[in-house]
Amino acid sequence: MHEFNQLTALVTGASSGLGVDFARQLAKSGANLVLLARREPELITLADEIKQQYDCKITIIVQDLNEPGAVQIVLDKLLAADISIDILINNAGFGLFGEFLEIPLEKILSMLNLDMLVVTELTHRLAITMKEKGKGYILNVASIGGYQATPSYAAYSAAKAYVLLLSEALNHEFKAYSVNVSAMAPGITATEFLKVSGQKTTLYQKLLMMKSEDVVRIGLKALIKNKPSVVTGLINKLTIWSNRLVPRKLQSKIAYQLMKN
Repeated sequence: MHEFNQLTALVTGASSGLGVDFARQLAKSGANLVLLARREPELITLADEIKQQYDCKITIIVQDLNEPGAVQIVLDKLLAADISIDILINNAGFGLFGEFLEIPLEKILSMLNLDMLVVTELTHRLAITMKEKGKGYILNVASIGGYQATPSYAAYSAAKAYVLLLSEALNHEFKAYSVNVSAMAPGITATEFLKVSGQKTTLYQKLLMMKSEDVVRIGLKALIKNKPSVVTGLINKLTIWSNRLVPRKLQSKIAYQLMKN
């Protein structure tokens, strides 16, 4: 991944899970980092760890992206620090598990804002500069849930379908600017996702759980190759492929059974 040498990467949701491994692997590739998340102690710990291993510049931005005007606040801080972003990793996001009407609406709207609107705004605002420079990279974290309707993750899977389709469309549009855009669609991964979503790990999930570092490695390789999207893991790929052979109504029933606790 020498393509990232001396470039500056903004990683959202950098305090845990995939965000941590994105930061580690980008630093290993020679990139400078802007680490963004709500939890400052975790960001400081990660920055200290990376600095001990790699010679790169690291900037920390502590910001809740669900706050009104959060993206503008982040952009103002980048401008004040004279930092130009070459690589955007839209990793921040979360899911909500449960029956749609049993989840408070405010939580659903908060999730949709972070998973879709913040991703869209950051992509739009930062891609303008990338277009002007004639080079850039944007990786949006989607989910295999974005390929099918998933009862008990109804709003989340719909949000990730948006991320997936947006990324694939922009991959085509941005080729003229030499800006790579890819969507990474992981399945269940060893992160805090289930804890935050409120779901207990199912047998299906335990059997298919991937390591965070492996998922990130696949995503970054796809970004370098400018693939519109990539599904991480062979079993996950087979699952998505097999959906083409199953009626959509049946897809939802199967997904619901696999997600049941």
